[in-house]
Amino acid sequence: MDAFARILRQRAVDPDAVRDVAAAWDAFGEFLQIEVEGIERSENDSDGFIVEWGKWGWNDNHPALSFSRLFAVSESDDRDDPDWQPKYWKVELQLVFAEDPAWTDLDRLGHQDTGFDYDEIGAPRIAALGEMRQFIESYPPAGGHVASRAHAQWPSP
Repeated sequence: MDAFARILRQRAVDPDAVRDVAAAWDAFGEFLQIEVEGIERSENDSDGFIVEWGKWGWNDNHPALSFSRLFAVSESDDRDDPDWQPKYWKVELQLVFAEDPAWTDLDRLGHQDTGFDYDEIGAPRIAALGEMRQFIESYPPAGGHVASRAHAQWPSP
């Protein structure tokens, strides 16, 4: 989504070459506060976010950290169709890091994500994002890797 890329650029972060995890996190937090037109508000999972980490085949099994926002979007006005479903769009910033022995077990951790959160935009979402960051920091394999291996610290609340 162009809005996320614009926010990254405003923070002097190139969306195609992110080097500063803290600046990317701040941009993600700002992006989560933007109201998006076309969201299917009748769905309870219409606008959510998640943070994930691990090693995945699509990035040659390099250590990665992903900030994602998921939207349920209505592309059809025909709600009487019994098979009608909203479309789901995902806006993701995936940070891929150089291999390091400290990342060896990253893909075998008990947790590899924070779980989706669907709190409303505003104070509830700010609080949920802060709780996610605290979870990541308190989960030593993930938080330690992100902070030390990415050579960045999570911004303070």
